[in-house]
Amino acid sequence: MSVAQTAAVPQSPILTVESDRLFVESAFGRRVAAEIEAEQSVLLAENRKIEAELAAEEKRLTDIRKTMEPEDFKAVADAFDERVQQIRTFQDGKARSISEIGDRERSVFIQAARPILIELMREAGAGMILERRSILVSVDAIDITDVAIGRLNQTIGDGTNLSSDQ
Repeated sequence: MSVAQTAAVPQSPILTVESDRLFVESAFGRRVAAEIEAEQSVLLAENRKIEAELAAEEKRLTDIRKTMEPEDFKAVADAFDERVQQIRTFQDGKARSISEIGDRERSVFIQAARPILIELMREAGAGMILERRSILVSVDAIDITDVAIGRLNQTIGDGTNLSSDQ
């Protein structure tokens, strides 16, 4: 067991937590980050392949331009431009979808973390947990981020058993 998992909960009427670190350093957050990174890598490779194909097609169009009537070439070039715009829109949609995965998973994480944070609050005799970055000055002793990460890892692990479709 890590220190964070066995650490005592501070006794204080007010606790603080670094919610970004809570997510990012938890097993759940690390899993989500790895999944997003993998999806982004696939998309990046796909974009590079598409870019190479479009560059080759553009070169081919440039080469045949000399052999075509201007109005015929314009029609072909316009069709190519339209296709490029459609591909760009489609790929941008994929990128947005990957970004939305993070948002959905963070929402699932917050829902799963809530009862654990409430339990920590009860154990501390606290009436509230505040976001640490919103506080100008506080003592480190009331920060429960490490303890909360330990509890979350024990309770929900990497979150693969939780669904963002709930």
